[in-house]
Amino acid sequence: MEIVINSKKYKVIKDEGKSTSELNLNEIVTDYYDNFDYIVGDWAYGKVRLKGFYNKNHKFVKNHNNIENVDNYITNSCAYGCKHFILEKLHNNAVEKDN
Repeated sequence: MEIVINSKKYKVIKDEGKSTSELNLNEIVTDYYDNFDYIVGDWAYGKVRLKGFYNKNHKFVKNHNNIENVDNYITNSCAYGCKHFILEKLHNNAVEKDN
């Protein structure tokens, strides 16, 4: 499924617990996340926390923000059994705004 957040297209690659339907992502995803290839969101105590991740070939990738390690992040840094989602940015696929 594809969604649009602040005029940018993302592919929902995981939505554990239908966690994206409870959010207005336009309000919580800021331009800080524009440089990341993925956005991971997890729920704890009624609030969502976001973290950016990169593809393994990205020039800024480190072990802690490599998408290949996202399962470790969810297991070790998120509440046990939490609802979470993973969004993949669709590069060069911005939505054109109406005039």
